[in-house]
Amino acid sequence: MDCVSDTHGAQPALPGGDILVVAGDISYQGEPRELSAFNAWVSKQNYAAKVLIAGNHDWLFERDPGLAKSLVPAVTHYLQDSGATIMGLRFWGSPVQPEFMNWAFNRRRGAEIKRHWDRIPPEIDVLVTHGPPHGILDKTEEGLLVGCEELATAVRRIKPKVHIFGHIHEGYGHVRQEGTLFVNASIMTERYEPLNKPITIHMRDGEIIV
Repeated sequence: MDCVSDTHGAQPALPGGDILVVAGDISYQGEPRELSAFNAWVSKQNYAAKVLIAGNHDWLFERDPGLAKSLVPAVTHYLQDSGATIMGLRFWGSPVQPEFMNWAFNRRRGAEIKRHWDRIPPEIDVLVTHGPPHGILDKTEEGLLVGCEELATAVRRIKPKVHIFGHIHEGYGHVRQEGTLFVNASIMTERYEPLNKPITIHMRDGEIIV
């Protein structure tokens, strides 16, 4: 399983394989032409399944989700507070993140955003969100931890095998905590340079290898 996020129009080289996960921000403004360009790129990627969630830059998925989804037909599973079972793995995806300026899928911290995380069912193997949980791969260039507190609580409850996200470019990387592998798959640096490599996860006999 290969993971990318925050491509913002970049078209990284990918090795191909079983599952590709794209954790949002495929565009800068979510315009139809940007989504069509993403689809042209992702259609060339050799994966059996392609999973996508939107991010805060991907406005069209919030304003007109039907049109947005029609522009990315190469995506096999678009998740928006919804799930899918893929190759025996139970996925759940959500594009929301704590309110920051006037972007798409903003939700206020506390009860408003918690309603989204309360919808995540138990026994999820792979959780895909655009933003990180609080305190995990969420530190900004200024040293602030800006992840979602309510999401962190939900992850402790659900205990997924893998939690994939992006949004905070500076947090790129992976870490394992309390049985969950957390992956910030942002390929863009904080200066919007596509220098970070896709992160590959191998899952064999229940064991997770990065």
